[in-house]
Amino acid sequence: MTILAIETSCDETAAAIVDGTGRLRSSVVASQADLHAPYGGVVPEVASRRHLELAEPVVAAALERAGMGLDDIDAVAVTEGPGLIGALLVGVATAKAIAFARRLPLIPVDHLHGHIAALYLEPDPLRPPFLTLLVSGGHTLLAEVEDERGYKVIGRSLDDAAGEAFDKGARLLGLGYPGGPRLERATAGGDDTAYDLPAPMVGREGHDFSFSGLKTALRYAVDGEPSVRERRNDLAASYQRAIVRSLVGRTMEAVDSTGHTTLAVVGGVAANSALRAAFHEACDARGVTLALAPMELCSDNAAMIASAARFTDPVLFPDYLARDAYASL
Repeated sequence: MTILAIETSCDETAAAIVDGTGRLRSSVVASQADLHAPYGGVVPEVASRRHLELAEPVVAAALERAGMGLDDIDAVAVTEGPGLIGALLVGVATAKAIAFARRLPLIPVDHLHGHIAALYLEPDPLRPPFLTLLVSGGHTLLAEVEDERGYKVIGRSLDDAAGEAFDKGARLLGLGYPGGPRLERATAGGDDTAYDLPAPMVGREGHDFSFSGLKTALRYAVDGEPSVRERRNDLAASYQRAIVRSLVGRTMEAVDSTGHTTLAVVGGVAANSALRAAFHEACDARGVTLALAPMELCSDNAAMIASAARFTDPVLFPDYLARDAYASL
């Protein structure tokens, strides 16, 4: 089954095509980062209007790159949530229109399942069971994955997501938007031990995370510096180190307590080079197999949505549910 997928949960308008074997035929992502940069973050209404402009050309580009037309598509998948309501509505409306016009199954996909399912694509798909850390701008959670159809959450952030902590830390340091990549670049040449910032929750009972206190600690450090600009690299490096220590420490505690021998790390923050290096070191020390989402599939994309759709039940429109096209479903 060849699936066309659409993703519009935040500020990326994306479309992708994946065939029944899990082979990625095409993936197109149109970012709105420059559009939202003057505001220092994503403006939901601005994002929604931009999705309206980009949805059709992005889908057309995905089909063209795959060398396909809509006649070659067997099902349409779309992110149903979580995400920005207005942005999601654009993607869902686009997918429903294509599915209805072509009388195709429509597959609603959980965005978080999509991030995990990015690991199921060819050429080297990961097979469950495994423990996964999903760490992105809006979500930080630990989940056990027993099969490709879903996941079981065993820990999550009690307040802010790690990606949000990166973005707000970058704002405190005057680094601009998008904050995560800019803060990582600012760590170059910085001393990550210059400031004693806490690694939240490490050693605590359970598997939850928390980053609000760390942001407060950074604010106090910034307020105590006569010249933040001169110490910006040290502040950025120390802050990044604290986030990485918390994510790696809490995750490896979960590895030890659950007994999983394979760990997967997915989501936008999984592209952070310091985090990837720290997980390699921690997993090597324990003899744990580490699976990292490919860099191009860490941030929001439709390839992961198409991948998850292969393991998600479709929705059929009631008014043509009895047609001959559905006899075999």
